[in-house]
Amino acid sequence: MNFSTEVKEDVTIMFAGDSGDGIQLTGAQFTDTTALFGNDISTFPNFPAEIRAPQGTVAGVSGFQLHFGSAKMNTPGDELDVLVVMNAAALKVNLKNLKKGGIIVANTDGFDPKNLKLAKYPEGVNPLKNGSLEGFKVYEIDVTKHTKSALQDSGLGTKEAERSKNMFVLGFIYWMYNRNLDNTIKFIEEKFKKRPDIIEANLKVLHAGFNFGETSEAVGTRYEVKPAPMPKGMYRGIMGNQATALGLIAAAEKSGLNLFYGTYPITPASDILHELSKFKNFGVKTYQAEDEIAAVCAAIGASFGGALGVTGSSGPGIALKTEAIGLALMLELPLVIVNVQRGGPSTGLPTKTEQADLLQAVYGRNGEAPVAVVAAKTPSNCFDMVFEACRLALEFMTPVMFLSDGYIANGAEPWRFPLANDLKAIPVSFAKEKNQGDKFMPYLRDEKLARPWAVPGVAGLEHRIGGIEKEDITGNISYDPDNHEKMVKTRAAKIAGIASYIPLQTIDQGAENADVLLLGWGGTYGALRNAVSELLAEGLSVAHAHLTYLNPFPKNLESLLRKHKYILIPELNNGQLVKIIRDKFLIDAQSLTKIQGLPFYTTDIKNAVYAILKKHSENLVCN
Repeated sequence: MNFSTEVKEDVTIMFAGDSGDGIQLTGAQFTDTTALFGNDISTFPNFPAEIRAPQGTVAGVSGFQLHFGSAKMNTPGDELDVLVVMNAAALKVNLKNLKKGGIIVANTDGFDPKNLKLAKYPEGVNPLKNGSLEGFKVYEIDVTKHTKSALQDSGLGTKEAERSKNMFVLGFIYWMYNRNLDNTIKFIEEKFKKRPDIIEANLKVLHAGFNFGETSEAVGTRYEVKPAPMPKGMYRGIMGNQATALGLIAAAEKSGLNLFYGTYPITPASDILHELSKFKNFGVKTYQAEDEIAAVCAAIGASFGGALGVTGSSGPGIALKTEAIGLALMLELPLVIVNVQRGGPSTGLPTKTEQADLLQAVYGRNGEAPVAVVAAKTPSNCFDMVFEACRLALEFMTPVMFLSDGYIANGAEPWRFPLANDLKAIPVSFAKEKNQGDKFMPYLRDEKLARPWAVPGVAGLEHRIGGIEKEDITGNISYDPDNHEKMVKTRAAKIAGIASYIPLQTIDQGAENADVLLLGWGGTYGALRNAVSELLAEGLSVAHAHLTYLNPFPKNLESLLRKHKYILIPELNNGQLVKIIRDKFLIDAQSLTKIQGLPFYTTDIKNAVYAILKKHSENLVCN
């Protein structure tokens, strides 16, 4: 058949259905294939907390959003160009985000009376039949029927056969966007190498979906999205948790230490453990403890023994680790704490993103217990910032918290990974001899206020450890009031001093004296970058700065902020960075918050900037 081909600059696709429909796998495969083709990509997996959420219901919808194109993709996209739905509930949840004129690919089997009822459509109402989808291009495909037809001679049972229907959808979308099947074929053959019958079934259905596009008279257009111009180098698709794991390994290699990762499984941080467990050949030791407290204490023990001790969790687990983090601070041992944030409080929204642990990271311990805090801004940036967390922990002999979030952790983008020679060495030295005459003084500090790292087993370097206050220099137990005040202020000065060893803050986009500065941190980066790009194109005086160092701040941050008339801080919380900025600098920063378990849309941020400019222009007119 003859088809027209339409060239697109970028496309946003949402795959949606039940958790058991293989939606995340489908999205991940299309992502990998599209990355290999050379497009830039940004993704956003969004799924229920339950392992098998209520089937056919709105609450049980799993989604995978993918934005790909021939230019830089900063976000997974605001509006959808294509919505692929496996059932009525998936359509109901996501239709509001589909552009007018957008494409709907609907599995008609998922719109039977049972599914319509589960999705709580009124009795007798079927959106595929009642004209409510006018203005959209709708491809109605009985995916289940075509899947069963392709596998009628396979010998598989009905349920087993139906598990392959996501491959039919994937094959059809590959056809629609001129992608070849090779990468997915290789993936299927490797994943199911012990089940040749499953390999054959999935490949049959994958090809059936592709061939349906070739032969269907209902589909008249294919689309071409050309590769993006990318700097030369070796690339791979990377998710935030994968990048975090690789950054930890790189830091261990560059410091010459063994990596110990003590953790307890928790969404959305668990994949870091899964990824690190693959790298025993690099001397990585992973330990799944019986609880969060045991995990962090084991990591502290590893640091005491001379390893790079790391623990990871999400907000609820970090709460449980709090006392032990204070212990690491009192011991002045290097410890990296990974916090992949999620919706809270308590169990909250386990699979949804949020930035609500910043105050916990900066202040959330008993007593005066400052720790350094850094944050990633994109999935690939997790590599750089967790590497930096390790550097700071080792150089300053202190706990450092690394903040990621569910959006970054599960999102993916192309990553031009560095060569080993591109990464700077992290200097580490262990105490080998007594440092004050014939005595060893465990709290005799260097120019960074870091104490010597004395590992067990070195004769003459025996010293006291524990959580009770230490005497300055000697490390003996001390209840002296003046000593306590001195030690508290010394530990605080050490953290504050880190500001002299981190980069100065820069403006990401716009002028250094723009009227409105958008100040962000963490996973809001892509939406802020898109919004400011569009606002600058409209001729507005705006700029964007993004913090990756949150405690201490870069030394020039206050002077940079004071160059702007208005400061807006968008956060996926109820206003936490804005509190710290107001407290430290007495600057009247304004807050833009979103607490829905979802990232910002570009339009959210643009509308807030319009409102600021309108308000102040009206005030000028009134005056």
